[in-house]
Order: sequence, then C-alpha cells, then structure tokens
Amino acid sequence: MDRETRSLAERHFRSGGGGGQAQGRVAFIPEPAAFSYADFVRGFLLPNLPCVFSAAFTEGWGGRRRWVTPAGRPDFDHLLRAYGDVVVPVANCGVQEYNSNPKEHMPLRDYITYWKEYIQGGYSSPRGCLYLKDWHLCRNSAVEDVFTLPVYFSSDWLNEFWDALDVDDYRFVYAGPKGSWSPFHADIFRSFSWSVNICGRKKWLLFPPGQEEALRDRHGNLPYDVTSPSLLDAHLYPRRQHCGPPLEVTQEAGEMLFVPSGWHHQVHNLDDTISVNHNWVNGFNLARMWHFLQQELRAVQEEIGEWRDSMPDWDRHCQVIMRSCSGINFEEFYHFLKVIAERRLLVLGEGTAGGSSGAELGPEQAAFDVGRIAEVLASVVEHPDFQRVDTSMFSPQPKELLQQLKEAIAVTSVL
Repeated sequence: MDRETRSLAERHFRSGGGGGQAQGRVAFIPEPAAFSYADFVRGFLLPNLPCVFSAAFTEGWGGRRRWVTPAGRPDFDHLLRAYGDVVVPVANCGVQEYNSNPKEHMPLRDYITYWKEYIQGGYSSPRGCLYLKDWHLCRNSAVEDVFTLPVYFSSDWLNEFWDALDVDDYRFVYAGPKGSWSPFHADIFRSFSWSVNICGRKKWLLFPPGQEEALRDRHGNLPYDVTSPSLLDAHLYPRRQHCGPPLEVTQEAGEMLFVPSGWHHQVHNLDDTISVNHNWVNGFNLARMWHFLQQELRAVQEEIGEWRDSMPDWDRHCQVIMRSCSGINFEEFYHFLKVIAERRLLVLGEGTAGGSSGAELGPEQAAFDVGRIAEVLASVVEHPDFQRVDTSMFSPQPKELLQQLKEAIAVTSVL
C-alpha cells in the first residue's frame, strides 16, 4: 500500500465507509500488469464489490500444471500419488442438514475411487453426490507448489492470526464432480474470500449485503437453495418479490473470483472441478466482522434470555455458546486484534516491512491497519458485554493496547 492509497482508504472510513452499488454484472480484470494493489483497493475492497481475475493471474501456479491433465480434467493419478492417504472431509450434497450438508471423513484415495465410479455411472451413484469440501491442505500436508498467494489478498489477518497460534487456518481445497454444489450462505465471520478454479467451471449466484433479508421465509429462516421452486410460494416467502436477481458469474478454469464481505452466495460445479479457496479478514472488513459478532451474541442472548436471572454466570455461558456456534467469542476477538496490532506496531517501530503476511505490503499498510484496529478496539472496549468479560489476565489490558495504538496513529497520521 502506498501513501496515496492509504490516505484514500482512511478518508473512506472517516466518511462512514459504506459499500458501493452493484452494477448488474461482475467486473473482469484481464491483465496482471495493468492492475495494481491500489487499483484493487479503490475498485473493489473499499466499495466491497466482487470481481473476476483472468486465468493469466494464476498461469504460473503449480497446481494448474500438476493437478490437471492435458485435457483439463482432474489428474487423479497425481493426486493419489501425492495425497492418497490424507483423510479429507466429504459432504453429501443430496442431504440437507439445517442449511448445510452432513460430512464424513475418508482417505482421499477412497473419495477418488467414488468420484471415478460416479463419472462412470453417468454422474450418478447410490451414495449420492459427494463433495470434498474444506480440506485444510496447507495445514495438514507437506504441500507442493500448488498456488502462490496473490498480492491483492496478502493482507490476510485471519490466517496470520491462526498461523501464529499454529492450530488452524482458513485455506481450503474443494474438489467434486459436475453437479456438486454449496448451499446458500455468507462466509464465516463475514470475511472476504477468494476462489481459484484449478480445473473445471463454477456457477456463482451472488447477492449484495442486505438482499438476503428478502429471501427469509415467514419463520425468518434463510433458504437452503435459492434455485428451489419453493421460493415462488409467496405465503412461505412473503418478501421474495423485494429481492433483485443475483449477480451470476460463470468462473472458468484458472480464473480467480473475489467475494466481498457479507455477500451471500450459492455455488454449483458445472464440470469436474478442483478449487483453492481462502477466507480472510483485514482492515477493510474488520468493522463488518465486529458487527457480525455483536449480532451473533445478541442472537444467543435472545435464545437463552429466559434463564438470565436463574443461570449463574449467564454472560459467560453466552460467550461459550457463541464460540461454539460462531467459532469465536469476544475474548478471542480481542486476542485476534492484539496479535495483529502488536505485529503492526513492531513494523512501525522498526520502520521496515517485516515478515508477517499483513506487513508485506509495507509500513503504509501497517499504519493503515493500526488505525482500523484502533477504531474497532475502541468500540469493543466500550461494549457492555465485553466489559462483562473477565480481562484480568489479558496482557496488555485492552485500554492499554488502545492507548498504544493511538500513540502510533499520532506519529504516523497522514495529513
């Protein structure tokens, strides 16, 4: 990030930081040489709009060479040699479990055996349509040169944080036959995501933030499948007519799709497809993540509100349930902010780009990050439910960290 881009981004958030208006189609970025990180910030991160990058952006990826046959299909023989014994999660697309699909785990070699049989059976099987989803390849395997992280997505606090803890990540491989699909959803923590088709094609149905509210049924539930004829039932979906059509994208092999924060979507594999997908959070969508976490806690509080006066440590139980349902609670969110903040303060103190993933874009990026963390942390510190969290063992204390951030901002502020 250069100084001009940082100044633009900070003015955007000072003025309220609203998203842009979807234009009825998703922008296509053809040439890497003609598209900078600053272009991505201005055109897509700040307005929170999707875009598709051409296959030219990923043509050097090892996965596109090794995982794909000359005919453009998944190279099952290579995958078996490299990862056959790795246990992977597999979802059954034909079975609805709430608004998702039930999963089982099996060795990759067993899944590939199923996949081949599914193809030979005319894309049908008594076992249903199985889809390998959320395979943490980077975390669980000695990874070959599958992909190179694009610079546009290199400010990735979510994976930087989990890498620092060395317990998890949000980098995934998806692989499945033609006809496999992912139900309607928005990404975890209202993160951004990017997805690259190593081979095959996907159809994406994308809904801007807020549109999903018109898709709720009369009980307040979001749909499982937005292509279902049941959505035409005005009695069951009384607000459906207020929802505009989705932005529809056909993502070709090698192309890279950026999915903005809070955009609900549904995805269908049009061919036998393998993709690499990352969820990521940074200064551009941190406030959306914090807003989402507040909504999640309110939902838990409403669900168990009748026991507020009778349940000992009711507030703590709410945080425990929230973490179980959402993957994070207010305590862990503070720890997330602290880890990223301390890394950025170190970069600013040294005056160098440092080695953490978010700092690779330079001191201007670090200064921008510090400003965004400070704004959100100030809201966290003042939140009544955070004030009920036991912070006695936190180091530094939240207000102390906020003061450090404010001092750094005073030194690095852009005039």
